[in-house]
Amino acid sequence: MVIGITGASGSGKTTVCEILEKNYQAQIIDADKIAKQLSQNNTQYLAEIVAHFGKEVLTKTGELNRKKLAEIIYQNAASRIKLNHCTFKYIVKEIENEVKRAGAPLVVIDAPLLLEANLEKMCQITIAVIAQNIDLQIDRIQKRDKLTAKAALNRIKAQQTDKFYQQKCDYHIINNKDITNIEEQIKKIMKKLY
Repeated sequence: MVIGITGASGSGKTTVCEILEKNYQAQIIDADKIAKQLSQNNTQYLAEIVAHFGKEVLTKTGELNRKKLAEIIYQNAASRIKLNHCTFKYIVKEIENEVKRAGAPLVVIDAPLLLEANLEKMCQITIAVIAQNIDLQIDRIQKRDKLTAKAALNRIKAQQTDKFYQQKCDYHIINNKDITNIEEQIKKIMKKLY
């Protein structure tokens, strides 16, 4: 079974995936990690980003400056669309390959842009992770990415709303309490599936 996990930045997707891995032996396919691997020096993926955004998104050593690219795309919707257009095909192909190679009976695709990249087509079910608390999201993003509150808020504003995820996904998990609460919500969903 393939489950797609999505949600806005700071919603707690990683926490949900860690629980699925630990409690249900799920194999996690992390779209962000794949994007990082694909953006190594001398890849077609990186060449395409540079072709669209110029060499200012590179470090002095020729690596992708993820922070600089994030600044550009989170301040400009057209740039974000452009980035997605040129990178989705590589990420989707690699996720498809990882799903085919997966050895576990339960595979989880952790992808913030699961729906935008049409990755839900690979999944039997989709789960949205929702924080329901913007201050909590900002705090999580700041701690994780070492960003200012303003930059974290810009990131949230650039993404889909909680309502969007709730309407488009089969299930949703509210992540604004403790781990035990999240585990209970996951258990209820897993009972329905098995």
